[in-house]
Amino acid sequence: MHVIAHLSDTHIDTGAADAGRSVGRTRAVMAYLNDLPYDLDAVLVTGDVADHATPDEYAAARELLASRHPVLACPGNHDERAAYREHFLGEAPSTAPVDLVHATDRFVLALCDTSVPGEHHGRLADETLARLADTLAATPPTVPVLIAFHHPPVPLHTPYVDGIRQRDEHRLAELTARHPNVTAFLAGHAHTPAATTFAGRPLLVAPGVVSTLRLPWEHRNGPDHHVHRDLPPSVAFHVLDDTGRLTTHYRPVPLGDG
Repeated sequence: MHVIAHLSDTHIDTGAADAGRSVGRTRAVMAYLNDLPYDLDAVLVTGDVADHATPDEYAAARELLASRHPVLACPGNHDERAAYREHFLGEAPSTAPVDLVHATDRFVLALCDTSVPGEHHGRLADETLARLADTLAATPPTVPVLIAFHHPPVPLHTPYVDGIRQRDEHRLAELTARHPNVTAFLAGHAHTPAATTFAGRPLLVAPGVVSTLRLPWEHRNGPDHHVHRDLPPSVAFHVLDDTGRLTTHYRPVPLGDG
């Protein structure tokens, strides 16, 4: 079997009064993953790596997310493409979408940049869709493909997040309809573990590391009281077996273990 750990929304913030909070929670999650008695196929980070996209935040994130497992990441709406490339990836700065393909002989993980410069909602750029189309065309139909991005392309019935979800999602649905080996979509952004469907496949949303979204039916102190800050961070484990079946487990990470 193949196991992918999926985390999201670390929001590394080195300038805030409680800067140690995002750092400590990310460190706890990565310590847990690095201590596992199993070699993961990948650690997937679906965006909002940094909170303000500063060089210091990306330098800290680069150190915190280092792992003995392969780490694959894509940007979110709090990230900035040029700074992300230069200070997190160590590449030449560019405002082009940050897309990545991790291909093995058993599965393909396609990371697609849904960030829109200057905005909080998401959308797949034409060039990202074209790269994804090329990846799908080049992948044998017997090899499962997992497509990852930051913004979920459907409402999750969480008004605060639904207003800034991925838009024009019909283009992605139309593209993947031609490729039955697309097994699932993996997202972040919502700060809550969630499972639903999109384009006839599972859509699996990772928990937020820095905080957990308050659901509309949960208690809150006011209309802007959006998140739990005291719940432990969590991680999703996506397990792909030899039959192509995908199973997901969600696991909280005690902060004391980090």
